[in-house]
Amino acid sequence: MKINLEAHRILLMSSGIWQRGKEEEGVYGFLIEDIRKEVTRASKLKCSVCKKTGASIGCVAPRCKRSYHFPCGLQRECIFQFTGNFASFCWKHRPVQIITPNNCRDSLLCTICLEFIEPIPTYNVLRSPCCKNAWFHRDCLQVQAVNAGVFFFRCTICNNSDIFQKEMLRMGIHIPEKDASWELEENAYQELLQHYEHCDVRRCRCKEGRDYNVPDSKWEIKRCQCCGSSGTHLACSSLQSWEQNWECLECRSILYSAGEFEKAKKHALPNTNVGINDCLLEESSPKLPRQSPGDQRKDVLRQGSKFRRDISTLIIELAFQVKKKPKKVFINKANIWNSALDGFRNKNFNPSYTIEIVYVNENDHFGREQPGSKQEFLSLLMQQLENSPLFEGSLSKNLSLNSQALKENLYYEAGKMIAISLVHGGPSPGFFSQTLFNCLAYGPENTQPILDDVSDFDVAQIMIRVNTAATVADLNSLVHDYYKYLELIGCLRIITSISDKYMLAKDILVYHVIKRVQAPFESFKQGLKTLGVLEKIQTYPEAFFHIFCHKPENLSAKILSDLFTVHTLSDVQTLGFWNSYLQAVEDGKSTVTMEDILIFATGCKSIPPAGFKPSPSIECLHMDFPVGNKHDNCLALPITSTYKEFQERMDFAIKNTLRLEKEENSHFI
Repeated sequence: MKINLEAHRILLMSSGIWQRGKEEEGVYGFLIEDIRKEVTRASKLKCSVCKKTGASIGCVAPRCKRSYHFPCGLQRECIFQFTGNFASFCWKHRPVQIITPNNCRDSLLCTICLEFIEPIPTYNVLRSPCCKNAWFHRDCLQVQAVNAGVFFFRCTICNNSDIFQKEMLRMGIHIPEKDASWELEENAYQELLQHYEHCDVRRCRCKEGRDYNVPDSKWEIKRCQCCGSSGTHLACSSLQSWEQNWECLECRSILYSAGEFEKAKKHALPNTNVGINDCLLEESSPKLPRQSPGDQRKDVLRQGSKFRRDISTLIIELAFQVKKKPKKVFINKANIWNSALDGFRNKNFNPSYTIEIVYVNENDHFGREQPGSKQEFLSLLMQQLENSPLFEGSLSKNLSLNSQALKENLYYEAGKMIAISLVHGGPSPGFFSQTLFNCLAYGPENTQPILDDVSDFDVAQIMIRVNTAATVADLNSLVHDYYKYLELIGCLRIITSISDKYMLAKDILVYHVIKRVQAPFESFKQGLKTLGVLEKIQTYPEAFFHIFCHKPENLSAKILSDLFTVHTLSDVQTLGFWNSYLQAVEDGKSTVTMEDILIFATGCKSIPPAGFKPSPSIECLHMDFPVGNKHDNCLALPITSTYKEFQERMDFAIKNTLRLEKEENSHFI
């Protein structure tokens, strides 16, 4: 007789029935006559959850009279132990895991799905009995147990099975007595019997084709030592022998992100140029639709959990590190840059503490302090950074080479400022070039700059001459004219054909955009490691690309209307005036802009990637003019009798307040 899994579980858990037959008799050893008796017994019992009859499962705790259906028990978070006597426990008497409170941290990863969870033992959150920092979602464990079966279900950290399974059974995880699902798939590992023999570099130099493989020659195919699912001819990647190690682009970027390659120590500013191998700038060719186990390992390494790609979620996860312990940072709004440097360099400053901004005025002889908005400060700081001499370019910027900034370690501080801004709820840069971002996310050796990255006029003219050269004579003339420059930057080469211009242009670009600023880049990268931001960027480059390389979307009346929550008991007419005013501003019928309104209320001209904290709100008060409380992100609207009066007061207050602030807080670097 066939029976589904849930019905089998109900038979196992029912209180008044036992397996009196052999496995092949009745229903998995439950005799039909016994099943009929149990149905009769259960028809007299009412479920403690849904209040209907047929509750065949009862709590085994002494003196507990609760009975329930199997689905109702799951819904009410009862525990069913699929071992021994198949005991069931109601929500009041179910077993719990007990741990010491000091072992709990703010948040940890579920070691199966890699989502963040609170490390507090509950019905839905379980801890490994053998690895004290291994936590799981109950649902993740159950899926893992069903797939792995009793022979392969074990701790994901230490591989222990005995202690781990015993505890999971106690906590109600059903471990079926079967082989693992992947062991039951026909020809599941057929690919492992085949060697990968294909050259995947973009420009394969073998005239016989990418699949040509001759052992003990320069056309022998070498597989990636990490994944084994990508290959290259020895000659195509300048390998001298088959014994040399070689990693494909994807694995190399993963190893780079994970810190496997040697990196500069914190604050270190190396002055040596690193050569860039041509093969590292290649992209691998598309793979077959069916992935080999090596490809799957690579995807897991590169992407971690693919369920979490929303940028606001990623930044909120980074913010879990911030402790509630407050740390005051004193800021002079007339000198944002230097006061921020002083605050962040203070020996008592810790980026993982909650930042409290206090505005001070050097000209105030009474030394009065004014509470400030953290998001306003971070917004002003990002504006200062964008216009600083640490970057070059118009809209999309790259790092510059500034010897004084190197000496003062300002590139490190700049990276640190961006990391702090992101984690503490401030704005993102939005002005990086794609080349600079790719260097951070994938490594300089995997990045190819473009002509738009060159901001130096003289170098740009050289590049244009190289690209427009029509003959070998034109190229040789250019090399002659710029002989000393090309020799100095290590790009001098003998010109034998017109196609040499492409390699010459590439060499000049790589030097000017990447090699030339290697020392600033390494220092900047070390600063960006603050609070784990760089590691997060390298794990989720697609999510961070937009906020680093593009400005936020333009504000609209709808965006601002949805952004501001309305306090209760607000004046209905004034709220109508507010919505009409937003539409008028969007239509250009006002002297202020959408950005002006947001700055007036919050101190920011755009919405931070993780949103505002606290959420912006509006309230209606009997006052002459609107008031923006940037510390609480609260905008107080004046109650007026006509819309014309409302708009005039809003325009006057916002326009003049921002003008006065701009005059007082003139840029200073």
